[in-house]
Amino acid sequence: MPAAIAFDLDGTLIDSLPDIRAAANAVLDPRGLPPLSYDEVRQFTGWGVDHFIGRLCDTRAVPSESRDALHAEFMTRYLTAHDETRLYPGVAEALTALRAAGHPLGLCTNKPSGPTAGVLAALGLSDTFDAVICGDSLRSRKPDPAPLLACFARMGAKGGLYVGDSEVDADTAEAADIPFLFFTEGYCKRPQSEIRAAARFAEFSTLPGLVEELG
Repeated sequence: MPAAIAFDLDGTLIDSLPDIRAAANAVLDPRGLPPLSYDEVRQFTGWGVDHFIGRLCDTRAVPSESRDALHAEFMTRYLTAHDETRLYPGVAEALTALRAAGHPLGLCTNKPSGPTAGVLAALGLSDTFDAVICGDSLRSRKPDPAPLLACFARMGAKGGLYVGDSEVDADTAEAADIPFLFFTEGYCKRPQSEIRAAARFAEFSTLPGLVEELG
């Protein structure tokens, strides 16, 4: 049976920074707080929405008594924050080719389930994955290996390959003892030379071939 393949979402399949930044700045502006830069958004993403809001509040000195309301307002905006989000070039074709070759496909992301469902629907990917594990699906999030292992279990597989773009994804794959395929054009904050991976790629057109090589 062809290997099961799990994917990260933000920074791997989709470039969502513009929409995440817009949602964040929409809750900062009415409070008279400076907007987040693209680099700040990139630095804050990857560990889940609670981490993102925590970093946002810390860097903008949001009072503790105001943080819950800001978090709730951000989440309301985040549910529909996909107007400018785009698939990376070649993603749709790669997913189609992998599915045609018989590979079960899964999604393992720290993005909450509501925004995940919204962006998948907006991009026509709602029926693409055999399993979807989000940041609020379990009690733990990446880099804990439990979400990735749960994703493979829901695909009926004991393991497979994990495709991601960040140190969070690499650490998750290592903890789960799953070979990691590193997409180098995403949101990685760690020097790429420090990312341990079974393979690296910059264009999704090469992914099906890499998958077949790794078996």
